[in-house]
Amino acid sequence: MSNTHFGFQTVDEKEKSGRVRGVFDSVASKYDVMNDLMSMGLHRLWKAYTVTVAGLREGDRVLDIAGGTGDLSRAFAKKVGARGLVVHTDINEAMLRQGRDRLLDEGLVLPTMTCDAEALPFPDASFDLVSVAFGLRNMTHKDRALAEMNRVLRPGGKLLVLEFSKVAKPLEKAYDWYSFKVLPRIGQVVAGDAESYRYLAESIRMHPGQQELKAMMKTAGFAHVDVHNLSAGVVALHVGIKC
Repeated sequence: MSNTHFGFQTVDEKEKSGRVRGVFDSVASKYDVMNDLMSMGLHRLWKAYTVTVAGLREGDRVLDIAGGTGDLSRAFAKKVGARGLVVHTDINEAMLRQGRDRLLDEGLVLPTMTCDAEALPFPDASFDLVSVAFGLRNMTHKDRALAEMNRVLRPGGKLLVLEFSKVAKPLEKAYDWYSFKVLPRIGQVVAGDAESYRYLAESIRMHPGQQELKAMMKTAGFAHVDVHNLSAGVVALHVGIKC
């Protein structure tokens, strides 16, 4: 039996995906409202910055992993135009349905599919850009997922990993207080689920920091990796280029 972490708990690897699925099944309908509340709207700026760094051109092919409610897929689709392609994926069906419905409401019909990032169902060198926003920390085998992202990118292609990271030390105490005292209460009031947001705070603490994730991306085959700290390291955008 191999173990991994689910927040601060140690669990069998085979259990983690089911537990993560339960979290997102619970919060899917309130996910966007909670994002605005818990980040005070900053998640929109973090995603807008990610789209800028992507540097997409008309006709590019994009894979959006853990695309959830579709914020990045929608923005990417506007950049690549009718000649391009954006594939909107998530391992969680409830989140994927929320995203698909939002995209359809806005007149965007994108390929949408349930997809495990650790075993991507795409040929080698299929995409110009792969993105994963606030999803990598929930994956059981992050190294395997990063290697798969590298595999489906064309040479010279770009991986964008937008994820919560290690906040600057002067802010650690205040950030911990907010994460473990305030955030679960907001989750209880708005989504009726304090435990899922307690898991969120714990999963952030267990996720690799900026330099550790950079090293993991290099091991996965990305020759050049830049790290962009956002909001004093609350979030970091890792940008990897495939040789």
